[in-house]
Amino acid sequence: MGLEEIWKGTVESSADQNRFKYHQIVRGPDFSDKANVALIGFCCDEGVRRNNGRPGAAKAPDAIRAALAPMPWHGNEATLCDYGNVSCGDSRLEDAQDELAAKVSEAYGQGSRAVILGGGHETLYGHYLGLRLHLGSEASIGILNIDAHFDLRPHDGESSSGTMFRQILEEDQNAGYFVLGIQRFGNSLSLFETAQDFDVDYMPEETVRQSDPAQLSRRIQSFIGQYDAVIVTLCMDVLDMASAPGVSAPSPFGLDPVSVRSIIRAACSHPAVRSFDISEVNPDVDEGGRTVRLGAALTNEAILSFLGKAPEI
Repeated sequence: MGLEEIWKGTVESSADQNRFKYHQIVRGPDFSDKANVALIGFCCDEGVRRNNGRPGAAKAPDAIRAALAPMPWHGNEATLCDYGNVSCGDSRLEDAQDELAAKVSEAYGQGSRAVILGGGHETLYGHYLGLRLHLGSEASIGILNIDAHFDLRPHDGESSSGTMFRQILEEDQNAGYFVLGIQRFGNSLSLFETAQDFDVDYMPEETVRQSDPAQLSRRIQSFIGQYDAVIVTLCMDVLDMASAPGVSAPSPFGLDPVSVRSIIRAACSHPAVRSFDISEVNPDVDEGGRTVRLGAALTNEAILSFLGKAPEI
C-alpha cells in the first residue's frame, strides 16, 4: 500500500482547519523545506531477529501512519511532511541504518524536527547517526530512552536491537545516556554493572511510577540541559502488556500509558530535543490493534509537544 492510500480518511471540512484530521495536513517530500515536523519510516526488524526477538516490527511504520490518519489535528497551521520509508533488505541492517541517518540529517538540515517510526529498536542507532552527521563530532548529544531494557549488550561488530547504546557509548565520547522505565528482572546483573561502567543514568520502573509529573519533568529537564542536542527514543515494551501486547518482549510490570505520555511531553517540549522515535510495535502479534493505536497516540503527543501544543505539566 502506498502512502497516498494510507493518508486517507473522512473529511468533516475542507476549509475549517479546526476540523482537520492528520490525513488532511500531511504533505509529501516536495514540501520538506517548509515542514515543521518530518515523518520518516524505518521498516526493519533485522535487529530484533538478531536479538532472538519476535519479528514483525517492520510493518509498524505504515500501521502507525494508518492509525494517525483519522486523528484530529491540533497543530494549527504547522506542516507535517512524510519522507516515506527506509527499508532493510537482505539482512543489510547497517546499510539501512546509514540510509536512515541520511534522511534524518536531511530533515534537520531543512529546519524540521524529526519523528522516526520504527521498526525494531535498532532504529535508534540510525536515528543517532543522523544527528551526529548533522551536528559534527564536537557537539554533545544526549539520548533519553523510555525503555524496560538498557540495550547495552556486547555486539562484536554486529548491531542488533539490544546493542545500540553500548555501540554509541563506546564510539562517542560526547554522548550521554538516560533511560527511564528499567525493569529490574528485564536486565541481567551484568547489564546493571555495564550501565555503571558507562556512567548511565537511569530510573527504574518503580521510581517512575512513584514520581509525580512535576518531579519527573524536573529530572528530565536537568538531563536535557547538559547537552547541545537531545534525541528521545521510545521502546514500546516499556509499557505493561495489558496496554501494549504487540511488542517483541511484553512485560506484566511495565509503565502505564499516562506515565509514558508525561515523559514524552516533558522531554519533547524542550527546545534542545531535536527528534523522537518509536520502536518495537509489532502488528503481527498485536491484540485488537491496541499497541498500534497507543503508539500512534504517543507519537501524536511527541509531535504536538514539538509544536508547543501539548498541555503544560
